[in-house]
Amino acid sequence: MMRKIINDPRRFVDESIDGILAAHPSALRAASADRRALVRYDAPRAGKVGIVTGGGSGHLPVFLGYVGHGLCDGVAVGNVFSSPSAEVIRAATRAVSGGAGVLYLYGNYGGDIYNFDLAADLAETEGIPTRTVLATDDVASASPDQLQTRRGVAGMVFSFKIAGAAAERGYDLERVAAIARRVSENVRTMGVGLSPTILPAAGEPSFELDEGEMEVGIGIHGEPGVHRGALQTADEIADRLLLSVLDEFSLEPGSRVSVLVNGLGATPLEELYLLYRRVQATLLGRGLTVVSPLVGNYVTSLEMAGASISVLVLDDELAELLTDPAQSPFFVQGVVTGAAKTSGEAPARSEIPSKDAGTTGSERVGMEKADAPPAQLTALAALLTRVLARMPAHTDELRDLDAALGDGDLGITVALGSEAALRAIQEHPGVSDEALLREVGGAFAGGNPSTFAALVGGGVLYAASRLNGQSVLDRATLVRFARDVVHRIQERGGASLGDKTLLDALMPSIDLLAEGASSESTLVLKKMIGLVRSVIDGTASDRSQRGRAAWLQERSIGKRDPGMAAYLAFLTELLATITEQDEP
Repeated sequence: MMRKIINDPRRFVDESIDGILAAHPSALRAASADRRALVRYDAPRAGKVGIVTGGGSGHLPVFLGYVGHGLCDGVAVGNVFSSPSAEVIRAATRAVSGGAGVLYLYGNYGGDIYNFDLAADLAETEGIPTRTVLATDDVASASPDQLQTRRGVAGMVFSFKIAGAAAERGYDLERVAAIARRVSENVRTMGVGLSPTILPAAGEPSFELDEGEMEVGIGIHGEPGVHRGALQTADEIADRLLLSVLDEFSLEPGSRVSVLVNGLGATPLEELYLLYRRVQATLLGRGLTVVSPLVGNYVTSLEMAGASISVLVLDDELAELLTDPAQSPFFVQGVVTGAAKTSGEAPARSEIPSKDAGTTGSERVGMEKADAPPAQLTALAALLTRVLARMPAHTDELRDLDAALGDGDLGITVALGSEAALRAIQEHPGVSDEALLREVGGAFAGGNPSTFAALVGGGVLYAASRLNGQSVLDRATLVRFARDVVHRIQERGGASLGDKTLLDALMPSIDLLAEGASSESTLVLKKMIGLVRSVIDGTASDRSQRGRAAWLQERSIGKRDPGMAAYLAFLTELLATITEQDEP
């Protein structure tokens, strides 16, 4: 049984944000009608570089905890462990833009990258220049020669603090971005997990550990680490994590470093200080100087027990910026002169949009049409309606597969994305295939923004834009449409055939569809389903080469790819729907 202090799991994030805004009305304000874009209360600051971060919920105080003076200016908030949408990022960007450009500063996760990149494209069209710096500090997720593929974890707190100080001093966009990049290049993190996290919408642990076990190298979404073994003492854990980090640096005696001992959510502070005690003794023993150490819960994973150790190598400029004053409701350092208060009554002006004002355009259209006779569903809309309604039944299966290779959110992504696509169909029932698929692609991408949702939804959007009024119910057009989807997924995701991703199943099945152009639909679908099943089983023994699964390295061997399984589920439900329609 899930033991959480929650109401409706689907409202978990929004109600959390409601509480934060209610508690800190003079420090933070909403910058979008859905209240998923939050900014410091005095944003935008004229002539100041704005810094926007963002990512999934479930990690407080990251991400929205580092919005304030000397830190970030805005944040885009996603669902638990899922990316914020491009529209939310765009809203935060607009709200912090003071004419000096905006820096995007966030962790190296596919879904975040795709949505922030899209937001950057939109910002550029509005005359807002942007730069992007990714946190890539997790040493467990890739080898040193693949630094750019590493995920961002607790070390990103140093990026927020130092880049925020640089922007507060009035540095220009290029200089702030360069400083943030230097921080990212000089910080390393290693973590250990002692118990799993439970996503509110899933209700089950993201992974399992036997009594007396620990997971070394675990990710902040519960992604498996690089080693599982017997629980060690605090000193042994500290040595193991710290040495993994220090091995990546060549530090001479006299070098300066800062240290973050971070709790993952359920570990008592006393235990974190046990770790820091050992860490400091080791560093001092090597002749290193420790500057402004941090101990506490800075980047969490809901109720996960465990900790991580981050080390940042400092130069003169980074050390100076690190010690500048900063203030947010969740982080205070030094004395900030003239900063917004973090408690008390809100200022007289209030720019927080009401939730009633947050009705989306599509919802308004729906209300305007409420009294009008329903439009006739097109053949494609009717087919997709029935197929998408079946997809949430695969939530548990996809969650379990994804938990073994990623963060376990694929089941929720497919379920919420399908539900959002269904609503889009209901709101646009009689439009052309091209217009319908644009709505479906956008809705799926935004239903539960994540890597899978952004890639698949973005692929459908791109392919729809190339239909030129043709119907995808024509077999030849469908083949071209599907290949356009593949093209965009490859272009944005960078995967190739053989990387053990969705493409390994998608590409050959499209070839089979093209070859069976004159065959009966159900026969072709059965062959495609058989092919996809064989690809899923055949590639299970391969090592994943792309996405979060690649961070597991050799431990990804023996596990089925969840993206391929989601595609198989769609084909299976499509076949069942067509078969039912053909029955007398």
